[in-house]
Amino acid sequence: MSMRIRTSALTALTATAVAAGTLLTAPAAVAAPKPVAPKFLSASQLPPHPSSSWTAGPVTEGFPEALGFCVSTEGVPSYDYRHREFRTDLDTTAVQLTVVADTAAHAKALAKHYDDLIRTCAARIEKSTPDVEAEGRDYGKLPVEEGARVRGLHTETSWGANDIALFSVGRDDRTVTVVRWAQMGSFKDAPVPAFKKTTTTAVNKLH
Repeated sequence: MSMRIRTSALTALTATAVAAGTLLTAPAAVAAPKPVAPKFLSASQLPPHPSSSWTAGPVTEGFPEALGFCVSTEGVPSYDYRHREFRTDLDTTAVQLTVVADTAAHAKALAKHYDDLIRTCAARIEKSTPDVEAEGRDYGKLPVEEGARVRGLHTETSWGANDIALFSVGRDDRTVTVVRWAQMGSFKDAPVPAFKKTTTTAVNKLH
């Protein structure tokens, strides 16, 4: 059942620093091992395309423009973002973002912030672009690691262009991932069960 997204005030994400610990007086310190970077989806783990295989790009530093209007870094701490883009030979694309927060609490707040941005995206699109109708749908939570949620977004322009996108936000301890799948079409063209499987895989692969 579809649900028209209503505008809600976006709450700026704030971070609080917590300092705690014990001073060690050992004569020599051993450098802590560098944390293992989160792993990314492979092309074969995207929702299958009926007539074209997926191609995966390299893992790249920075925040991806391919996440579109819905998700941004505005109002959040300056973390190190990494992403990977995927494409088919036709019009279907996808992108995965990963970010490691400094604490699990901050990661939880960041995941909620991104999910709120996606949840309110349709209303913001219609407000900023009067010739575009947008509708969002909530496809529910997934029981993976610290949790994930899947949502859909359909946009239709006054000149008839139709686009459908699926988004998910998931978390494993301090690491947050956002996945977006998109192509021309409507909600009936969205591979929701396959995308849920992709999201579960994405969160499980992080660490």
